[in-house]
This record gives sequence, C-alpha cells and structure tokens, in this order.
Amino acid sequence: MDTIASLFSFITTPVSWVIVQFHKVYGAIFGPDTGWAWGLSIVSLVILIRICLIPLFVKQIKATRAMQTLQPEMKKIQERYKNDRQRQSEEMMKLYKETGTNPLSSCLPILAQSPFFFALYHVLNSIASNDTIGVINERLLDSAQKAHIFGAPLAAKFTDSSEKVEALNSSLTDVRIVTAIMIVLMSLSQFYTQRQLMTKNVDTTVKTPFMQQQKMLMYVFPIIFAVFGINFPVGVLVYWLTTNVWTMGQQMYVIHNNPTPGSKAQAAYLERLSRSVSKHGRTRGRGERAIVKAIVAKGRDRNEYERKFVNGLNKAGLAAQADGTVIKSESTAAAQAEDAAAGAAAKRQQPKRQSKSQRQSGTAKAAGEPTSLTKSEEPEDAEPAGPAKKDNAKPAGSTRSRAQSGQRKGPQRPKSPSKK
Repeated sequence: MDTIASLFSFITTPVSWVIVQFHKVYGAIFGPDTGWAWGLSIVSLVILIRICLIPLFVKQIKATRAMQTLQPEMKKIQERYKNDRQRQSEEMMKLYKETGTNPLSSCLPILAQSPFFFALYHVLNSIASNDTIGVINERLLDSAQKAHIFGAPLAAKFTDSSEKVEALNSSLTDVRIVTAIMIVLMSLSQFYTQRQLMTKNVDTTVKTPFMQQQKMLMYVFPIIFAVFGINFPVGVLVYWLTTNVWTMGQQMYVIHNNPTPGSKAQAAYLERLSRSVSKHGRTRGRGERAIVKAIVAKGRDRNEYERKFVNGLNKAGLAAQADGTVIKSESTAAAQAEDAAAGAAAKRQQPKRQSKSQRQSGTAKAAGEPTSLTKSEEPEDAEPAGPAKKDNAKPAGSTRSRAQSGQRKGPQRPKSPSKK
C-alpha cells in the first residue's frame, strides 16, 4: 500500500497544505491539539474535493443513464455476434461512438478522487511514523499525534500492536472499538447508497445484465470496505465515511429532483409535480420546466408514468407546452364542463325505479285492460256468466295455462308410442 501511495506523492504537498489551513481555523475554535480540529480539517477537505467533483458527478449521472438506455441494443449485439468476440467489440465501440457514450464516464468521480485518497493515507501514515511530510513540520506533527477522535489517535489502525498504540497515548481497546464502529458505518452507508440506486432510480422496464452486475456490486462493495478498512488509519476512515455520507446525500437529492425515466423515483416525482402544477397552474423553477419539456419532446415515446402525468394535467384543464411551461387549456376545460353538465342532466332525468306491482299496474292501464278488483270493490248486481261465456273463456284459460307452462301454441305433434 505504501508503494501505491508513494505514486501519488506529487499531490501530498497540496493535500497537507489544505489540511493545515483548515486546522488553523478549527484550532482557533476547539484548540490546536484536539481531535475536533484535525478531524474537522479532514472532513472539510472531503467537502472541498467533492464540491470540485460536482461537474464530474453530473457527467457520471448522464453516462449511467445513457448506458441504461443502450442496454437493449448492447444485448442484441451480444446475441448476434456471440461467436465472434472481435466483431462484437467493434459493434460495441461503434454504438458508443454513434450515441456519444463513454463507459468510463461513470467511474470518473472515483478515479478523480483516488489521488487525494492515497495522498491523505500517505500523510497520515507519515504522522504515525513520526515523519514530516509536505507542509506539516515538527510542531504540527506533534500536534497531530496528540489528536484523538473518541480516544483513538488519527494515525492509529485496527491492526496496530498495543505498543504502537500506547506510543500514541491511547489504548488498543479504544482504537479497535472506534475503528470497528467506523468500518461498520462506512460499509452500511455504501450498501444503502447502492441499494437506493437499484430500488428507486433504475428503469424497471429494462431487464439487462447491467442491472444484475449493479445488484452484485451492492453486496460486494461493503465487503471490500470491511476487509480493507482494518488497514486504514482512523483519519482515512473519517475521510472515507464522510465521502460515503456525501455521496448518499447527493444521490438522494438527484433521485428526488431528477430521477431516471421509467423508475419508481420518477413515478413519485411526477405525482408530486402533478399536484404542484395543478395547485398553482404553472411550473415553478427551471428544474420543473426542464422535466416537463423533456416529457413533451418524447411524444409517443413517453413511458407509463409520463403518460399518466400528461393525462392528469389534461383532466385539470392544463396543457404542457414545448418550452416546459404549463397553460390553461380552454378546450379541455370546456369539454370537462360539457361532460359535467351532461352527466348532471342525465342524473336528473333518470326515472325513479318502480316496484313490480307498479310496473304491472302501469302496463295494464296502458293496454286499456281493467285492473283487478278486490273483493270489496266487486259490483253487487253482477250477474253470473252464462254457459256461452264459460265456454268461450275456457279455451282462453287453457291457452294461457299452456303458455305459462312453457308449451308451444297450435297443434301439437302426437307423441310416438314408447317401445317396450
């Protein structure tokens, strides 16, 4: 590790100078020999480096999304030229060139940050070895060796011997407890950051080997940090833990405000954006206008969540424009008003449901037939019906009874005799 760190010795002087400048500020507040002064100096170094790497982080996001978009095409190339590796590589490079995608762009922040990481490791290792380095002279070296974070010296490691730890005015138990807690926090933060990316900010409509690789890295990276973390000084663990926390917060911000199309994060974002636009009648801020502009430009290529967002605006009487703004749509509002009026009128004109006896009574009145009379309503002077009337009524009664029993009217075909 010392050999690798020595390769970045050209940057140890700038790194040590930045730490010393921050130490002057925090030393005036907490005291020059305290762990707070030196620990916060390392944290400030991380923040400064990550702020400088924000442009690279933006390129990383764009490159990652571009790679996700190209996964179906890459899979087709792999299946088409699975027996010709050279042709497969040529077609892949051609695809990258046509789309302007660089696979290494997703690794830019890590690659750019690695020199600072190894330079800091070299600085802290020199402090533990009681060697001056960069702008850290003997006075600052003595001050850094006295600095402890929760009882653990900045230059101490989990694997150090008890004699070396005692030389730094600490105990081996304190060093191992502090380093173990920091290693666990470092691994958990790395796992959560990767899991957040896989569960919320990945296009769920595309199932490719790239997603399986990312899922595997979600479990591999924390294990790597845990294994190699026992060989890192406490100051380097502070650096790496701060880096992981910064990455996690930065990624949460990106997922919340600029999610990947087709992901669960986009569905949640468009739902919030739809409520906000419906409430205020316009898009607020350049970010919202950029999202709406991108959705409008897709046209028929919109995914399920984007179509739902556009339909929700139309139902609210709003229309998204090509420049990302939202205006009130008079045609949509008029159509909604007409539909509401028609629905209300149809509801008012709907007849009241009648009972079976009421329907039968109404049918009889419409046909001009006399309604049935109760026993008390029969006329007292009614004469009994004559024989002729009885005879005429009989066929009608029998026909009605046959009709009610389900038999056909008219002459019936005689039944064939049963065969015994």
